[in-house]
Amino acid sequence: MLKGFSFSVVVKAHKTRARAGELYTPHGLVRTPVFMPVGTAGSVKALAPGDLSDAGVQILLGNTYHLYLRPGDTAVRRLGGLHRFMAWTGPILTDSGGYQVSSLGKFRDEGFPVMSRIDDHGVTFKSHLDGSMHRFTPEKAIRIQENLGADIIMAFDEATPARGKAYARHAMERTHRWLDRCVSEWKKCEERKQGKALPQALFGIIQGGNYRDLRCESAEFVVSRDLMGIAIGGASIGKNPEETAENVSWVADLLPSNNPLYLMGVGVNPEDVIGAVLCGADLIDCVAPTRLARMGHLYSGKLRGKAGKWGFTSEFSRGRLNIDQARFRLDDHVIDEGCDCYTCAMGFSRAYLHHLFRSRELLYYRLASLHNVRFMVRLTEGLRRTIV
Repeated sequence: MLKGFSFSVVVKAHKTRARAGELYTPHGLVRTPVFMPVGTAGSVKALAPGDLSDAGVQILLGNTYHLYLRPGDTAVRRLGGLHRFMAWTGPILTDSGGYQVSSLGKFRDEGFPVMSRIDDHGVTFKSHLDGSMHRFTPEKAIRIQENLGADIIMAFDEATPARGKAYARHAMERTHRWLDRCVSEWKKCEERKQGKALPQALFGIIQGGNYRDLRCESAEFVVSRDLMGIAIGGASIGKNPEETAENVSWVADLLPSNNPLYLMGVGVNPEDVIGAVLCGADLIDCVAPTRLARMGHLYSGKLRGKAGKWGFTSEFSRGRLNIDQARFRLDDHVIDEGCDCYTCAMGFSRAYLHHLFRSRELLYYRLASLHNVRFMVRLTEGLRRTIV
C-alpha cells in the first residue's frame, strides 16, 4: 500500500454490490460512496471552497487538460500546487486529460474538422483556447499531474469511441500499453520526491467499449498492475444506469475488494448515482450539478418509499425543476422541502430564483449550484447510511 493511502470496506450490502468504505489520503479521509464535484479549471463554477465544505463535499476533481492549457501546470506547481492554488484543503483527484484531448482538441485537416491525432506514442491536439498545437504522451500526462499535486491521479487512456469492436480492441490495447508507461513514469516521480512532496496514488482505467470480452480482458490487465485504485471509463459508462450496470457487472467479480472503484463521468441524474452505487462504485463524478444549475435546472424530489431491494428504489417522485418556467413566478416554496442546503435552509423561494435567473443576476448561479451540489452529496450520504 502506498504510504499515506489506504482503503477499506466498512460494510457490504447483502443483495447488491453496494458498499460503504473509507479511503484515506494525505489530505484527509473520504467516506464512500462519494460524489465528486468537478472543478474543471481549478474551481467548481460559482462556488468557493467554503461553500463546498459547507455542502459536505469531501473530494474534488480537477482536469489536467484545462489546467495544463491555463494557467499551466508549472505555474500551479510554483504557486504551491493545486490545493494551495485553489485554497482547498481536502483531497483532489485529477483526470489525465485523455478524454478532453479527443473531444476538445479538434483541428482542421485539409479544410475539414478532425479529431485529435492519436498514435501509439501519444496524442497531438489543438487547444480550444487559442488554436495552438500540443502533444500529450502517457509520461507527460503523469508529469503534469505530478506538478498539479493531486492526491489521486489517473493513467492516460484513449476514451473508446463508438466505432465498432475492432477499434474498441485497438484502443483498449493502446490504453494498456500506455498504462505500463504511466506506471513507469509514476514510479520515477515518486522516487524523485524522496519525502519532499506528498505521494500520489495512481489509478488504472478499464476500457473495452460495450463488449463483454474486451471489458473482462481489460479488467484483468489493469488488476494485474496492482495499483491503488481502478476506474471504469468509456462511452458506455454513464450513458444510462442500465448500460452502466451491465458493463460493471461483467468485470465486478474480477476486481479486488480492497481497491476503490471509480466510475468516471456518472451522475447527470440522481438515478445515475443510485445505479452506480448499486453496482459497487465508491467514487462518482460529473459536471452536471453545476452545469444544469447554470441552465436553470434544479434537482428536486426524493426516493420513493422502501420498496427497493435494500431500502429504496431508483425512482424519484419529481425529478428536476426548470426554474425558467413561468409557473414559478409566484411560487413561494423553496426548491425542495426538507433539503438542508444553504439555498433551501435560508428560505430562498422558487419565485426569487426564477426572478434571478430571468434577470441573469450572478447570485442565482451560486444559489442554484449550492443546491444541486448539496443534493448530490446528500444523496450519496443517504445511500451510505442505508448501506450501513
